[in-house]
Amino acid sequence: MSSLKHQLCAGAVALTIVAAACGSDGESSQETGDMRAPTEEVRSVSGTLIGAGASSQAAGMQGWQAGFQAANPATTVEYDPIGSGGGRETFLSGGSDFAGSDAALKNEEFEQSKDRCAGDQGAINLPHYISPIAIPYNLPSIETSTLNLTPELVAGIFANKITKWTDPAIAEINPDIEFPDLAINPVHRSDDSGTTENFTDYMAQTAPDIWTYGPIEPWDVDGPGGGEGAPQTSGVVAAIAAGEGSIGYADASQIGELPAAAVGVAGEFVEFSPEAAGRIVDASERTGGRSEYDFAIEVNRTPDTADSYPIALVSYHIVCLEYEDQETVDLVKAFMTYVGSEQGQADGAAAAGSAPISAEVRAEILGSIDQISVAG
Repeated sequence: MSSLKHQLCAGAVALTIVAAACGSDGESSQETGDMRAPTEEVRSVSGTLIGAGASSQAAGMQGWQAGFQAANPATTVEYDPIGSGGGRETFLSGGSDFAGSDAALKNEEFEQSKDRCAGDQGAINLPHYISPIAIPYNLPSIETSTLNLTPELVAGIFANKITKWTDPAIAEINPDIEFPDLAINPVHRSDDSGTTENFTDYMAQTAPDIWTYGPIEPWDVDGPGGGEGAPQTSGVVAAIAAGEGSIGYADASQIGELPAAAVGVAGEFVEFSPEAAGRIVDASERTGGRSEYDFAIEVNRTPDTADSYPIALVSYHIVCLEYEDQETVDLVKAFMTYVGSEQGQADGAAAAGSAPISAEVRAEILGSIDQISVAG
């Protein structure tokens, strides 16, 4: 039995998906479900795996850490939710074994990864975490109603072109709500954030005449002025909760008791849900242009039907295709295989309310993980 398979089988109580794969000691085992026989021979999976990055993944990562470490007690997985930009920077500087990021590596970062990683293949993006980005707000006087926002209203608010809750454009879309005479306080991320990039990409695609800044990751001073900046997902949620009249954007799993707006899609209004977010990802395509094992996705923000929620983030795990030593290869492959498995996706969804990736995508991602090796 390959030793990675041996480690997964040893943890079958926690990872029931691989139970049926533990019957053969031969190197070529039958595939079970979406789990594929790894191509790397690994003697053991032990040690410490270090990751850093997207705070949106924090809740899901807790589920993955618990599930993986229960199945592999000789391992420790550390994850610092410092934000997507910080996670990519840490990874590219060699400070972590993998990054979590709500945005795939940019072209210049991919080139940097060729120096950071062993060998010359660089890093790949694995879309392991899918979640809707909610638009939470703090308007206690309308707490019994759902706020409806068209793409144009969303863009107008965050571009600081709509500044009062009593604006006629908001009232027209929400005729049954009596809005308070309050200034709108749009809260944005103050750190480099893939959530910001996903949210602004939505506005750029759906209301380009109003949101003229395109997709942006840092909310810099040359972009829209006004509003309030807060660091990381927790900071944005705390700022919204602290100020009546505030509105912002955050991973839906992290907004707690705050209400969230329904957004206009195909002439109707759609509230966020993992299922609706998952549908929009199924309609999206891989960007291509790099390694055949890379899974960066161009998210479709303009679906034709109202069963999809278009403000979804696809959060990646960024890993090297080649590492310097076998222990790191073993740890990365074992952890990423678990995270991308049916059981790992279920554990992440239970912890964070995320949308599990489809069986077809799981199988393709596992094929990429199989390619991770020690530089020759």
